[in-house]
Amino acid sequence: MSTPVHRTSTRQSAAVPMPARQSREGSPSRNPAEHALLRMQSSAGNRATAAAVQRARGEGNEDQGKGKAPEGGGGASAGARKKNYRDRISGLLDRFKKNLEPIDTFIKGVQTPTNAGFTQQAAAAANEGLKNSAAASGTSAASGNLLTEASGTVVSGMDAYKNAKDARKLETGAGHHTANRKARTKGADTAVGAAGSAAYSAAIAKEVTKIQKAADAAVASEASGIASASVGAVKGMRAAFRVGGAARKYRKVRELGDPHLVHAGSLARLHESREQAEWAAAEAYVALDAYWDHEGEGRLEHVAEAIDAAWEAMGEARDAGESLQRAERDVEKLNRVQEYAKKKQLTKMGKETVGGAVGESTKAAAGVVTAVAAGTAGLASNPVGWGLAGAGAGLVLGVTLYKALRAATKRYEEVRHPERWAPAGKEPAEAEPRDASLKHALKFWKKVSQGERQAMAREIYALAAGPDIPGSGGTTAEMRESARALLVALKSGPAQHKLEPEAWAATLDDPAKSAGWIKEIAEQLASG
Repeated sequence: MSTPVHRTSTRQSAAVPMPARQSREGSPSRNPAEHALLRMQSSAGNRATAAAVQRARGEGNEDQGKGKAPEGGGGASAGARKKNYRDRISGLLDRFKKNLEPIDTFIKGVQTPTNAGFTQQAAAAANEGLKNSAAASGTSAASGNLLTEASGTVVSGMDAYKNAKDARKLETGAGHHTANRKARTKGADTAVGAAGSAAYSAAIAKEVTKIQKAADAAVASEASGIASASVGAVKGMRAAFRVGGAARKYRKVRELGDPHLVHAGSLARLHESREQAEWAAAEAYVALDAYWDHEGEGRLEHVAEAIDAAWEAMGEARDAGESLQRAERDVEKLNRVQEYAKKKQLTKMGKETVGGAVGESTKAAAGVVTAVAAGTAGLASNPVGWGLAGAGAGLVLGVTLYKALRAATKRYEEVRHPERWAPAGKEPAEAEPRDASLKHALKFWKKVSQGERQAMAREIYALAAGPDIPGSGGTTAEMRESARALLVALKSGPAQHKLEPEAWAATLDDPAKSAGWIKEIAEQLASG
């Protein structure tokens, strides 16, 4: 057998050498390094995209092998097979999109602003060779953006359909609210993704008309600028709404007050009860000593009664002390989870403000300038559009890198220090060595399953759950009410679950619904 020959794609490389050929024939480039940089950008993006496709295809084949139904024993129903295929396709597309996201981040944060700068320089210097090279690189960048955006749109649409179906099936409860909220969010993501895909398609058309020197290049540039401005404005407004939602949730959690002050009265009462129980125990032991020294008739009967009374008093004192210690621990726990909830909302406000409301709005302004410049020859060399595009891309890139770094750190801690956020009462997994932990941290397509947010969700549920839930029986009524007020502030109350308050409280006391509640709380801690 002969060794297969791996051929390189001629389609990918054909788009870039055109400016170089034009430079040899007629209009020489004033700076060959600029052309080399643009060619390198385009070819690197093409190779990275091809590698992402191959990686996603390999992961999908592995999952298909794992999910293959056993032979014999009867086949699954048609509905089950259809659902299985849909889930496999959705998972494959989701992994494909996540493999493309690092490339997309590089394109948006580096390649696109660089192309805009070279385009502005070419227009100012009337350098046709540089203009064509920038257009070729821009075509490659917009194609990569379109591939990522279109994949995400399809995945969001499938997730929206699945969650809407789950919400209709569940009707009420934490599972219904989680699915319903995801259906709305993913539906909005689908609409925004479709608009973004159209904008990237217009950007590709704009760059192609530049390469071909078509007569309608100005019209294509104007249409692309309008599309980019519209999508940026929509994303900016959506981010502003998210900031508003996070601010309202932060305000509601803050209005709950400091648990140390809110529960100061109940702690004082428990402290007083413990002191009274300790005094009663001391008096019982004094009475025991008195009967022990008594030499009269019935001494043994009196001593036995005094021993029973002392034993009972000591038990009451011990129970009172344990109740006080439990209440103090619960107050500290409630204070910790409230501070965490406020921190999460402040972080979300910051990320959405910088990367969404400001970053996307700045990119929208750049699109407006592009559209105006396309129809006004005097603005063709105006660097305002380039500056706005670079500023907007820089803000979005900064937030994206921050998120990626935080996620990588959490993935590292999850396997390097599994005991840190392990569920109480369960044996934590064995810690991975440093090199394996670093490799796991780089798996950007994986989500954190045991992190701080999940641990905080478990603590909130343990405080708010009913006495039938293991570990929640000793929680005081006042503490349980405060924890349930926190759930309402986090938008997990009866109204969101479409339940009456009594039925909503009953779900908190149902062990079968514990996993759904913890998942719901973790989702609400991260959302606005």
